[in-house]
Amino acid sequence: MFYIGIIIICLVGTLLHFTYEFSHHNKYVALFSAVNESTWEHIKICMTPTILWSIYEIIKYGFSGNFLIAKSLSILTIILLIPILFYSYTIFTKKSILFIDVICFYITVICSQIVFKYIINLKYLSNFYIYLSVILLITQIAAYLYLTFNPLKNFIFKDPITYKYGLDGHPCNHHHNHKH
Repeated sequence: MFYIGIIIICLVGTLLHFTYEFSHHNKYVALFSAVNESTWEHIKICMTPTILWSIYEIIKYGFSGNFLIAKSLSILTIILLIPILFYSYTIFTKKSILFIDVICFYITVICSQIVFKYIINLKYLSNFYIYLSVILLITQIAAYLYLTFNPLKNFIFKDPITYKYGLDGHPCNHHHNHKH
């Protein structure tokens, strides 16, 4: 199921790149779909299926043992690795290249799932790490829910096409907000 999970997360994440557009810009769909081309939105569409895949993982592993540690660190892997990979290669290319972006996305999913599998299979870690991971997981999910509608004004949240943030960064919203 490890490899099936990777495939499902990759497929769902890829589809989430388009669901905001398909939903005719539904604000509820914006919560878990990419609303623009910013790095944050790509982090989000990787987090969404990873969090959804947790339903299967909870059924398989339960909340006992290292589950919360494994899940919080697998999500942290996504939050860190997507920008690291993207900004590392664009230092050399000076621009985003779609097929490299897709490869970076898939590498991130694989690494995130490897981190989860590695930690879940470790000997039981102390309660101290479980408490820290609960705080980390709550922070990650709160950021996930909050930052689409309230993006920070920094480069990770800025759409490279419209130079706007969050929902305003969507090309359709950008054109409607422009005065002619």
